[in-house]
Amino acid sequence: MKTRLLPTITGFLLLAGTGVAAAEDIVITPEQDTVIREYVVKEHVEPVAPPPDFDVTVGATVPEAVEIRPLNVPQVETRYDYVILDNRTVLVDPGTRRIVHIIGSEE
Repeated sequence: MKTRLLPTITGFLLLAGTGVAAAEDIVITPEQDTVIREYVVKEHVEPVAPPPDFDVTVGATVPEAVEIRPLNVPQVETRYDYVILDNRTVLVDPGTRRIVHIIGSEE
């Protein structure tokens, strides 16, 4: 009985963790959006061409070959990195390199 219970509990915990991770959508206010756009323009960062097989979508992991930069904007409380891909500012979780928000997309 115990041998069946452990895998079942583990499965439920994994599913619960997935639901929590999916629920962590970030919200960028219009004011923060404007401040981020101004910051990126001021920094004169060149756009990067994404690898041919890479889709620029929320949740995708930015390849290691793509340089991401720190986003130093006090109005955005959570720390993100960013990169400009396909002429869109892409906010990236620095720990996982996952895209968390795209500015200038048709979301």
